Amino acid sequence: MAKKSTKNANYTVPGLTTEQGHGVAEILQQRLHALNDLQLTLKHAHWNVVGPNFISVHEMLDPQIEEVRGYVDELAERMATLGVPPNGLPGAIVAERTWDDYDVQRASGVEHLAALDLVYDGVITDHRDALARISDVDPITEDMLIAQVRGLELFQWFMRSHIESDSGVLENSAARTEKDAAKAVKRGRIAKKK
Repeated sequence: MAKKSTKNANYTVPGLTTEQGHGVAEILQQRLHALNDLQLTLKHAHWNVVGPNFISVHEMLDPQIEEVRGYVDELAERMATLGVPPNGLPGAIVAERTWDDYDVQRASGVEHLAALDLVYDGVITDHRDALARISDVDPITEDMLIAQVRGLELFQWFMRSHIESDSGVLENSAARTEKDAAKAVKRGRIAKKK
């Protein structure tokens, strides 16, 4: 079997040193992994949502999946432009990620939305951290990430609108894991019915 080559190019974009360009691309690799994982996680929720809000959640997730897939392509192409081959292989995602797999299977719409809210928290926080690391080096990549954060935050707001009380409190606010978030909204909804 041939050995996979991951050799970086000996160039980057004009205006950056090779070290700077490749450094930015290395930061983007983690974002690429996160967004590849996010689009798969959103598709998983899309397939496993049940209950009275099924169709609204099922259909709400499709445009998010497509948008995130576009972000993945944009990141990968930026990495290649910077002279670093992007790695979108599943094994690389699993080996290099810093988060656990999404932990909710078949569940109601609000349970998935509460869990996905935490997923978005992590992705957005890490995107903002990447922004802070590259903002002084590469304003082009910074603009790209700013636009992605804007879109991700909008999608998170869509999710939160389903799990927010009229007093502005998220039903999953005390949760630290996706399963806990799903359980919190389920408990809260059952208690309201009594």
